Amino acid sequence: MALIDFDPGALTARLRLERLVENPDGQGGATVDFEAVADLWARIEPLAAEVEEVAGAGRVIVTHHVWLRFRADVAAGMRLIKGTRRFAIESVRDPDETGRLLLCRCREEGR
Repeated sequence: MALIDFDPGALTARLRLERLVENPDGQGGATVDFEAVADLWARIEPLAAEVEEVAGAGRVIVTHHVWLRFRADVAAGMRLIKGTRRFAIESVRDPDETGRLLLCRCREEGR
């Protein structure tokens, strides 16, 4: 596999990585929330915008590729935060299998 030619200076977006945590609610259930894991630099590349019908109303779904330096703890189900923007991580892969970079396919929430 060919190496990805990637300029580290392109990682210009400051994001917070968050993971899902469940806390017991004292009644046998749990409350679900996110907690911060790390602050990191990334590159956000918009991919597509599609209209999805939810409860009879149109909602725009925006997808992105988000490039990060390699981290072993990034997984689908986590999210990335940039200011008021939230990116749900749908998939994670090492694009050239070298352990240098991660490419996350994300869906922007609440846009």
